[in-house]
Amino acid sequence: MRSSTGLSQNWTALLVLTSAFSLFTPAVSVKHENFKTCDQSGFCKRNRQYADKAAGLGTQWEAPYRINPQSLSWNEGQLQGTLLKSINSNGETVRLPLTISFLESGSARLTVDEEKRQKGEITLRHDSKARKERYNEAESWAIVGGLDLSSTASISMFRDKTVVKYGPDNKFEAVITYAPFGIDFKRDDATQVKFNDRGLFNMDHWRPKVDNPAPEVKEGEEAPVVPAGEDESTWWDESFGGNTDTKPRGPESVALDITFPGYEHVYGIPEHAGQLSLKETRGGSGNHEEPYRLYNADVFEYIMDSPMTLYGAIPFMHAHKKDSTVGVFWLNAAETWVDIIKEKEAHNPLSLGIGSKTNTKTHWFSESGLIDVFVFLGPTAKDVTKAYGELTGFTQLPQEFSIAYHQCRWNYNSDEDVKEVDRKMSKHQIPYDIIWLDIEYTDDKQYFTWDPLTFTNPLGMLKQLDESKRKLVAIIDPHIKNKAGYHVVEELKKKDVAVHNKDGSIYDGWCWPGSSHWVDCFNPAAIKWWTGLFKYDAFKGSAANLFIWNDMNEPSVFNGPETTMPKDNLHHGNWEHRDVHNINGMTFHNATYQALLERKKGEIRRPFVLTRSFYAGSQRLGAMWTGDNQASWEHLAAAFPMIINNGIAGYPFAGADVGGFFGNPDKDLLTRWYQSGAFYPFFRGHAHIDTRRREPYLAGEPYTGIITQALRLRYALLPAWYTAFHEASVDGTPILRPNYFEYPSDESGFAIDDQFFVGETGLLAKPVVTKDANNVEIYLADDEIYYDYFTYQTYSGHGKHSIAAPLEKIPLLMQGGHIIPRKDRPRRSSGLMKWDPYTLVIVLNKAGQAKGSLYVDDGETFDYQQGAYIHREFSFAAGVLESKDIGTKGKLTDKYVKSMKSVGVEKIMIVGAPAEWAGKSSVKVGKEESVLEFHASEGGTAAWAVVKSPKVVIGEDWTIEF
Repeated sequence: MRSSTGLSQNWTALLVLTSAFSLFTPAVSVKHENFKTCDQSGFCKRNRQYADKAAGLGTQWEAPYRINPQSLSWNEGQLQGTLLKSINSNGETVRLPLTISFLESGSARLTVDEEKRQKGEITLRHDSKARKERYNEAESWAIVGGLDLSSTASISMFRDKTVVKYGPDNKFEAVITYAPFGIDFKRDDATQVKFNDRGLFNMDHWRPKVDNPAPEVKEGEEAPVVPAGEDESTWWDESFGGNTDTKPRGPESVALDITFPGYEHVYGIPEHAGQLSLKETRGGSGNHEEPYRLYNADVFEYIMDSPMTLYGAIPFMHAHKKDSTVGVFWLNAAETWVDIIKEKEAHNPLSLGIGSKTNTKTHWFSESGLIDVFVFLGPTAKDVTKAYGELTGFTQLPQEFSIAYHQCRWNYNSDEDVKEVDRKMSKHQIPYDIIWLDIEYTDDKQYFTWDPLTFTNPLGMLKQLDESKRKLVAIIDPHIKNKAGYHVVEELKKKDVAVHNKDGSIYDGWCWPGSSHWVDCFNPAAIKWWTGLFKYDAFKGSAANLFIWNDMNEPSVFNGPETTMPKDNLHHGNWEHRDVHNINGMTFHNATYQALLERKKGEIRRPFVLTRSFYAGSQRLGAMWTGDNQASWEHLAAAFPMIINNGIAGYPFAGADVGGFFGNPDKDLLTRWYQSGAFYPFFRGHAHIDTRRREPYLAGEPYTGIITQALRLRYALLPAWYTAFHEASVDGTPILRPNYFEYPSDESGFAIDDQFFVGETGLLAKPVVTKDANNVEIYLADDEIYYDYFTYQTYSGHGKHSIAAPLEKIPLLMQGGHIIPRKDRPRRSSGLMKWDPYTLVIVLNKAGQAKGSLYVDDGETFDYQQGAYIHREFSFAAGVLESKDIGTKGKLTDKYVKSMKSVGVEKIMIVGAPAEWAGKSSVKVGKEESVLEFHASEGGTAAWAVVKSPKVVIGEDWTIEF
């Protein structure tokens, strides 16, 4: 839901409450003046100037940080010591405790703190109640494992450096240089990542504010020249948009340059609206002028191709070159900016660039907190995402309904409106699983209530939905209406579990309800209280098929600086908001997730909670979406790079508003968007309150029919999607996989971000995202045979291939060598498909072979953790199709497999069937036979065959001989 960044803090309550809906109308685009540029952010400007100074001095630059060798100690995979920062020509230094940890997983970690801050030996200005330490609790929110220290790492200390060998077979190496401080991370004797290569490491240490009075000037005398010093204009306070940040600890930013030698492409650090391969940020043709910013904010109608901050922040970056991927994770929850430059390096000055390599040089700076950064040396992209996931957790295995189609708008007007949409979707045989309610369902914007005039019978509404195994999602945001007699806000105040302002009083700001307070979900007491509000007997009108949407959790504050909360607000433990801002949304998401686990004693279910704001670790809690997009072809095209980027950054359960949130899409755009949405991991149609209704049945023919076919494609492939989600939940592999991830040697494909593979199905999709397109060029990275999903037209040969794509057609290929599980019987919802039989599509490669897998569980509970699932591998070779168990048996395995005894395979399709099968009429299934129908190749399409009713059970071992 969009906010109104145009509200000033001086508006009266009356104006807000009486004028809200006339004021909150779509603007032309984002209001840039409401969000800072780097030059308007004191620490960003300061660190960029620091980098410019270092670059200007070149080899004469002397970085002021060095390790004290006498301070170093080694213990069980961890090196500790002290960095010394020289602060003047008198030799004064600041002591910065340093820890370098080498982990059993093969990852390495650098943390740097500030000794005076650790010990509390500083004085806060303005009698502030804020903590004196640097924020050191990001780990407790983002990290859930993978911190075991290496038992095999070995160390060698020298006069000017320390060398540590670690990782698998000790093939990784860290060379830690003392003066100036720096670290080179090597794999197989080659440097992959360099810390402080350009000498830009920087920590703004604490110092007291010194007020230097202006020198007295006698009459007739000239004022003395004051020596130029550092620009302190933003050290002690900083104003923007009518708000002043009081900065009680003064300047405290941290910065580090990280170089990837030989790597031309870097990806990740979502969320931004731009291409997958990140651009340079220091100007030049086609480049950005601003750094990529990570500062979760309510940015509606965001612009394309921009490093501007959006709703979420994951400070995790991949770097890729031929056959090698490495990564870094910058664990800091404060406002962060990342500069990127790429420099060509030619070893022979006469080579004219031939044989040169590109070094990508990044510069990371955050406003406060520690330097805390992890390094992953790969060598594959899958290795990097897995290592990151071992730290921050893998994506939630969601309830199965949640990966089907969601129907949403701001707002369905009443419970009868919801029921009518539900009936019409069924009447038109359009599948969907979930219908959504935005804020208007509440009584006067009070969460955990229903409007008594329009939602008079919520349980009746939920009951009708449940008859088709459908669900309802309702929005609940972190702002709580400040209204006398509203039980939620009264409890919030009584229990003192709200965010406080800098003076220690409950913070009051403006959001949809008008005057509001914000739940402080850093506080364990707040989470406990919040959990109680969702119990069925507390949230009247709720039921088991009601789930939750957390919006506006950046947090969005209409009258706050940059439409968010003041940085000097105080959270639980007296941490300033500046320290925790990017984690804030995740804490609210977490509280709601915890609340939905057990709404009734003994009834534990997997939650579904959608979030807009996110951080590293949010993937454990549910889905996200890309926020308030526009009904334009540009926004449709931007969605896939954003979703893919989220996936490689460890958060694959991602989607964009189908149709665009703002504006009214024409019917071609709406149709193409549904065809794209069928390949979003999170698939939801959504629209602004001022837009025309656009439920699929309103489009009219041929559009409704085409949209319905796209939805049915998604539903038919739900077994493949759920299997891909399972894989992501156990090893972090993205669901939408870009070319570089699958083909790490193919340099021509490293920047491709408009086509992708779905899981390990071999499905290669390139939905149409441009206006009036009737064909697309799809890039094949190998010489394998590919088949059109719908016609079995064949394509082969490395390079680009043109595929016809009239409006009714989704460009979708099947790569030879895969077996794709489907369910082909059309139903109203995924819940009604539970007992339907499977179809297996065997897509033969040039060698006449194929392989695939299927994961199945109850799609609802956590019983799979005790073995209640089916995990099968299918393989076809030498004319034999085999199904075998690849699961790990647990306490509930036998019971679950027995419950699935009635679910079998109704059909087996073989695409690329051998010509010699033309005379075949049957196949051998155990001791029985089943009929084989063969269809010969014609007009460029592949031959195919079908086995009907093979009478095999999905959960058992079997073989079929062709």
